[in-house]
Amino acid sequence: MKLQLDNKALTDDFFADTHLLGIMAPIRNYLFAWQLNNHLGFQFRLNTDIDKQLRRKERQYFFSVYQHVENTFLSYYLYHNHCDGESLLPEFKHMDYLWLIKGDEVNYEDLQQLINSLKSLSSVQMVAELNNELIKNKQHLVF
Repeated sequence: MKLQLDNKALTDDFFADTHLLGIMAPIRNYLFAWQLNNHLGFQFRLNTDIDKQLRRKERQYFFSVYQHVENTFLSYYLYHNHCDGESLLPEFKHMDYLWLIKGDEVNYEDLQQLINSLKSLSSVQMVAELNNELIKNKQHLVF
């Protein structure tokens, strides 16, 4: 008997109670994390345990993931969407970063306040909320 992992169920479970923002900020990932920490009061740290690795064209690509955990049941993950010309989510290749909010329900006003705070950073050109239904490669964000 062969057991199979149900990737769709795993992905659907991972994306329950999440919001995803796409951010255009053409600066290095460590500088962007530094700006978020120093200007907006976050504590993003590189989490090498959940870095994303993809194999494409017979080559390994590594996408860094920064994590900020609140004292509540809310976590923020900042994925760098680019590595040597490849994108973690090719359907959003114009986005430099993907900001995943996971855990407690986030109300609309808090989400809009976060978006406006991000837009206030000089390095940020655009912030958009991404509809989970439009993500073709959701499994690339699952850890």
